[in-house]
Amino acid sequence: MFGQATATGGGGLFGSQAQSQPHNPMKDFEVTQPPDDSISAVRFSPKANFLVATSWDNNIRCWEIQDSGQSVPKAQQSHAAPVLGCCWHADGTKVFTASCDKTTKMWDLNSNQAIAVAQHDAPIKTCHWIQGSSYSCLMTGSWDKTLKFWDTRTPNPVLTFQLPERCYCADVDFPMAVVGTANRQVIIYQLDNQPAEFKKMESPLKFQHRCVSIFKDKKNQPTGFALGSIEGRTAVHYVNPLNPKDNFTFKCHRSDTTGSVQDIYAVNDIAFHPQYGTLATVGSDGKFSFWDKDQRTKLKTSEALQLPIVSCGFNFNGEVFVYAASYDWSKGHEHFDPSKKNVILLRPASEDMKPRKKR
Repeated sequence: MFGQATATGGGGLFGSQAQSQPHNPMKDFEVTQPPDDSISAVRFSPKANFLVATSWDNNIRCWEIQDSGQSVPKAQQSHAAPVLGCCWHADGTKVFTASCDKTTKMWDLNSNQAIAVAQHDAPIKTCHWIQGSSYSCLMTGSWDKTLKFWDTRTPNPVLTFQLPERCYCADVDFPMAVVGTANRQVIIYQLDNQPAEFKKMESPLKFQHRCVSIFKDKKNQPTGFALGSIEGRTAVHYVNPLNPKDNFTFKCHRSDTTGSVQDIYAVNDIAFHPQYGTLATVGSDGKFSFWDKDQRTKLKTSEALQLPIVSCGFNFNGEVFVYAASYDWSKGHEHFDPSKKNVILLRPASEDMKPRKKR
């Protein structure tokens, strides 16, 4: 997919492919008409090359990504307040959006209709579709310190779990769910038959976590998760480690040390490659990095964009890596520069994400 345009830096359909620019130093494919306000999440469909992005401008947008790398804006829906997250239905026909208006909406892309299907008492930070073996439902995590499970056809939640604190991040890969809350708490749920709490733990990271992503073992079963913190560090944690030393943390998204000073940035998102099991991290330093957790090595780091990278992901077959850059307000309003434009960028991922050969 995308031919060789980005690999060679030329021959692409976009004029900007040939030369590096501050907003796109890696010469990747730009998605047309990105949100003007800060981007909260970018997610590819599990079935086809459709991409959605949510934003603090209250909107969610959808594009079709063509094999050439060009993006075609398809549709848009809105909430009454900023949208903090989104997820796809397993069949790829619907998208769920989590908003500060305290609702989650279900957007049917075929009819372009969006209806509220979940409600909390505070902004909803996360939403995930659970496609189980005997049931399916929507999971929402909120700053009202609850985790709720919904049958989208009925107005009340099927199940509600109290969380120790506000929900900051979550991930689902049946039959596992992981939720990270304020105060460095992590709760693991098993989803077989019906959702149930499996384990509560304190984060292995000393600072507040911002993102979590589940990874699978060689048999394609979820076996652990990676957790990223605001202190430029990622933890790799197995739920049932064969050896306690299997769990480790590593530093990332930090500047090269000059003298005794090092700038440390937040890890904003983590995504695992669906085929190789290698991972991407993105940070407020404006860089993405690719890692092989099994070999504990870095595969690649990008040049720095002029804005923080806030979200990332892979398309359904792992051929395309998407990342979004916009101001994350980590340095306060005085560092907001409206002349720096938001971007959503696409790059071929298959070669970069291949694991290292075992030494």
